This record gives sequence, C-alpha cells and structure tokens, in this order.
Amino acid sequence: MKKLLFLTVFVCCLVLSAGEKFPKYIILFIGDGMASPQRMVAEEFAVKSGHGKLAMNHLPFHATTRTASANSLVTDSAAAGTAIACGEKTENHRIGVGPDGKVRLESVAEYARKKGWKVGIVSTMVINHATPASFYGHRPARSQYYDLGLDLIDSGFDYFAGGGFNQKNKGDKETRPDLYELARKKGYKILMPGQKKEFLALKPGCGKVLYAASPGYMPAALDTDADGTTLAEMTVKGLELLKNPRGFFFMVEGGTIDVYGHANDAAGNLREVLALDEAVRAALKFAAKYPDETLILTTGDHETGGMSMGFAGSGYAMFMERLKFQKMTAKKYDKLIAEARKKDPKFSFEDSKKLLTENFGFKFSGDVKKDPMVLDKKQIKALEDGFKNNKPGNAARMVMSQKAGIGWTSGAHTGLPVLTTAQGAGAENFVGFIDNTDIARKLKALIR
Repeated sequence: MKKLLFLTVFVCCLVLSAGEKFPKYIILFIGDGMASPQRMVAEEFAVKSGHGKLAMNHLPFHATTRTASANSLVTDSAAAGTAIACGEKTENHRIGVGPDGKVRLESVAEYARKKGWKVGIVSTMVINHATPASFYGHRPARSQYYDLGLDLIDSGFDYFAGGGFNQKNKGDKETRPDLYELARKKGYKILMPGQKKEFLALKPGCGKVLYAASPGYMPAALDTDADGTTLAEMTVKGLELLKNPRGFFFMVEGGTIDVYGHANDAAGNLREVLALDEAVRAALKFAAKYPDETLILTTGDHETGGMSMGFAGSGYAMFMERLKFQKMTAKKYDKLIAEARKKDPKFSFEDSKKLLTENFGFKFSGDVKKDPMVLDKKQIKALEDGFKNNKPGNAARMVMSQKAGIGWTSGAHTGLPVLTTAQGAGAENFVGFIDNTDIARKLKALIR
C-alpha cells in the first residue's frame, strides 16, 4: 500500500513538472513604495475618472508579500531591491551583497544573462539608484553611486533607460572619469536628455543602449509635458530591442512612486502608479502575441508614507475624483510660488489664491455643502500658514488629501506587506503569502 501511494505521488509530480510552462520572456515590474493602498487609491481614481481598472491589479495570480530586511521590519529600497533581485536578505543600505557587506549575491538578471538571455533595466529614478542597481550592483552602501555606475557598465546588460547617472559617491570630493564616456568605451550607444526622437527611432540590432531620459530622476508624471519620455515608451522600446530567440529578462521600476509617497502627495503619487500601469499594459500587449512564453510579474519593494484609504475628517467616505483638480505636484507648486515672490516681493497669500484655485481646484467662497472644493476656515488658515512658512505646496497637498479622504502616517517607509500579481508562464508560482526573496528564487527556477 505504501509503495502504491509513493508511486502515485511520484507520477503526479512528474505530470505537474511536465505540465509546467517555463517562460522565455520575463517582465518584472516594481513599484517603489507601492503597496496595496497605493494600488487601490490609483484604481479608484482611474475608475471614477473613466479610465477603468488598473491592469496590474487584475492579473490572475496574487500573493501577499513580506518586505522586511535582514536587520529591520521596515526595509529600505536597497535591501528590498536586493531581496527581490537576488533572493537573499541583506541589511538596509546594502546592494547585491549579504548582511556583512562582503558576500556577493547573484541577481536573477545576472543569472539570466549567464543563461544566454538578454537583459534590460528601466527606472524613473537615476539608473544607478537602489532598486535598479540591485540587479547589477554589488556594494556595501547604496550611496556609492559612482561605483554602482561602474557596476552597471561592467554588467554588459543590453538595455538601460531612465533617469541619468548620479556620478558621485556620497562624500566624494574629487572628480572621476565620466560614466557616460566609460560606458561608450564599453560599447554602449549613449542617448542623452533631449534625444527622445533618436531613442524612439532605435531598431533591433543597434547594440547595447543606455538612454538617460533626464539629468536626474525623471519629472513627475503629473508635471510632465507632452515632450517628456514616459515609462510606457521606455518599456515598449525595451521589449522591441530585447526580443530575441533565446529570451530576455526585463525589470521596469516605477521609482518615483516612492518620491511622492515620501512627500505625502496623493495626486502626485497616484499619477506615478498610473504611469507604471500604462507600462504594464504595454507588456500585456506584448504578452498577447506570445502568451505561452511570457511571464508578467508586478510587485512593490515596500510601502511609503503610511497611506490609508480613509481620513477622520471625511468619515466613512472617500472622494478620489477630487484629486483630478490637482494639476501639479506640491514640489512644483513651491517653485511656482517662489518664482512669483521673486518677481514681486509684495506677492501675498491673497495673490496666491488664484493659483490655488487654478492648480488645486480650491474655492475660497461658496457653500461647502453644495461644492466640496469650497474651503472652510481651518483649511484656509492651514494654507495661509503654509504660505507664511514658505511651505505652500506642503499645505496644499495636505488639504487635498483631506478633501479626498486619504490619510498619511509617515514621511518614510512602513512595514506593510505589498501585493504581487502575475500572469503567464509560471505565474501560478506566485500565490499565497510569500517573502520578497521568494520572487528571485522562483524566477531563477523558471529560467532555462
């Protein structure tokens, strides 16, 4: 009886193994600072704005994902990025190395390259920032930007795009050789800010590519004009250039979600999530052509800001649609007011009311019961105090969050788990309650 049971289990395992699909194309999306609240707030806004549900939220396989680092329940992007990329825990601030800062860890991107796959890395942050660097870098400190830039060049990966290099380690005083020139000498085709047309014209077979879409991290999606390069455009071009008979691994990071989480800027934050979702939609179009060969995976490295769907002042209600009135980030509004004050030293809070109405939809008169964008005395006082303290954008984004019914508990990261969703070949491996290290481990097991 025991032999029969063993034989039955053995045969079942063989059937499952034989039936499992292994992807030829792996596309991993990471929302920096994006947990369930960010995904749900963006979805509710998108639905109420007539754009429909987020594609990333409706991939068929789901997993709740723990994000703690080796030395803290609240991780930073370096440790979380390393866990997702390499499948091992490390301490906060370390990139691609173990907790002692010495043991070199192999990322899924490096593993894929070793197997003969092409590799691409895209981020809206600087390209040698913590999360993208976790896939090619090996340094004890994330602040070693120049050294991580050297790691990028030495990786030999096929495609990089996003924010341009940070060319200094923290504390550097001397000027070192230009990273772009070093990359060019290693065979990379370099495209700089202002060369979007040339970037979009690239064709398969053009060789290794490094596109710096902006000097630093990329402008906010909420602030970007029509000439700016989008995350979706960089994703589409990457899919085009990386496609090959052997296969590819492609990591795409919505890095600036984190920036506007730290700033507690709800409108800025959700627009970054929507920008990432547009990139996911582009990948889904690619997957529709190769459904049995493509794996799409979306996750976050941690939550930022302690965003909550609910605010004491709005009771049991939320009003995501009100965020449509915000036309720029709080950071850009600060610059707008600074410029106005520079032109006119007598520029007053009364003068700024017009700008607040134009850029945030706030109204300073009327019946709040009939028009929810009418401000009460407390909200007007908060805006006036922000103007006096040279923090007008900060005050405006706080009032806007209140109007929408969004709460914030932190200006930093939190220990909230994130949501991982998947579709395609091997997607069934990403279900249940998993650790972020499981992502790299499972992906490595799927690469053939």
